[in-house]
Amino acid sequence: MVETSCGKALYAVHKGVYVLKLVGQIRVPLCATLEGFIEQVFASDDMNSVAIDLTETEIIDSTALGLLAKIAIKFQQQEAPKPLLISTKPDVNRVLDSMGFDKIFTLVEENPSVDVPLEELPEVKCNLKQAEAAVLNAHQVLTSLNSHNKEVFKDVVSILKNGQ
Repeated sequence: MVETSCGKALYAVHKGVYVLKLVGQIRVPLCATLEGFIEQVFASDDMNSVAIDLTETEIIDSTALGLLAKIAIKFQQQEAPKPLLISTKPDVNRVLDSMGFDKIFTLVEENPSVDVPLEELPEVKCNLKQAEAAVLNAHQVLTSLNSHNKEVFKDVVSILKNGQ
């Protein structure tokens, strides 16, 4: 399992369904690993759908949310069904709702009934410049979802753009 100071990421692939399970506090240090997973998913010829399991996620920051939104947007562009996002934690659900994730994901608020064996998600390290670029990109994705997010993250995006 990839363990950072904030959380861990696990995955499985079963009959073209990619499962991503995020455990603990999901923050910026895990984002290069998540981006690697996203690239793997969309490079796959047999990808049918994605299920993201947040049932053991305690905290998820806006950068990680932006990366998850990237998955859903890619599905929209391919005119594919919405990816599945599973979360049973009221605090996490409030954040998902406030970001407008109900528009781009199929949200499920109960534990998954299928339990697939999860594997280690290979850790991807990144330097400060890569991390800053990932944070900017993730926030730009979030601002593209709706006017609420655009207002919430406009200062973050502006600061990050000016800092590069």
